[in-house]
Amino acid sequence: MEGHEPHKGFSMVPFFQSDSLTVYHGNAFTILPLIPSGSVDAVVTDPPYCSGAATLSAKQADPVIKYQGTGTKRSYPPMPGDAKDQRSFTWWMTQWLCECWRIARDGAPILVFTDWRQLPSVTDAVQAAGFSWRSIVVWCKPSARPILGEFRRDSEFIVYGCKGRLQRHSTRCLPGVYRYPVNAAEKVHITSKPIPLMTDLMGIVPEGGTVLDPFLGGGSTALAAKATGRKCIGIELSQEYARITAERASAA
Repeated sequence: MEGHEPHKGFSMVPFFQSDSLTVYHGNAFTILPLIPSGSVDAVVTDPPYCSGAATLSAKQADPVIKYQGTGTKRSYPPMPGDAKDQRSFTWWMTQWLCECWRIARDGAPILVFTDWRQLPSVTDAVQAAGFSWRSIVVWCKPSARPILGEFRRDSEFIVYGCKGRLQRHSTRCLPGVYRYPVNAAEKVHITSKPIPLMTDLMGIVPEGGTVLDPFLGGGSTALAAKATGRKCIGIELSQEYARITAERASAA
């Protein structure tokens, strides 16, 4: 399923730009159609899960309430876009993934984070957008809290696919499970992924390649790309998080 061709004659002004990072502030639905087709080597992103609850009213609660324990004292800037119901979430995922498919080069890999509740919807959306689904990568979080009488929910998942036939660029064998704790002291976003994890995931991206992240958040993808000699194009709806990413990238 193909996305729209980019609008002609429209120039986007980056919120921040450096040699390795370009950040656009705005809605992914507005900005993705303006990025040229076949212009990135990979898509690596951590979109809002719209999860963490069993009912619609609970899903629409503040993400701080849904995703943080009651004893957590640290607060983060608001996280927009996390209150969709199940049907709108799947539709929304498919639409922006179609644009990512258009923007990605042939053979480009895609990595999309999700949790156990939304895993079926994300695998459907990735395939509906035109990507070939190749596997699930597991991020194990040993710091997850135990649950009496149940299995510990200590994993999140990364749906791995590619556009067309995967273009292998390395002879390395990447693991299917990564084990990294959440480092609260380094988090700048309520759902921040560990930088070492994101750095390891860059192993699927060609050296010197460009990564697209339509949901940049606190900038973990951007920092990992920079640390490994890749470039990143990021989109972030929250101006505050776009600013935080720019500051972190400048400091790095």
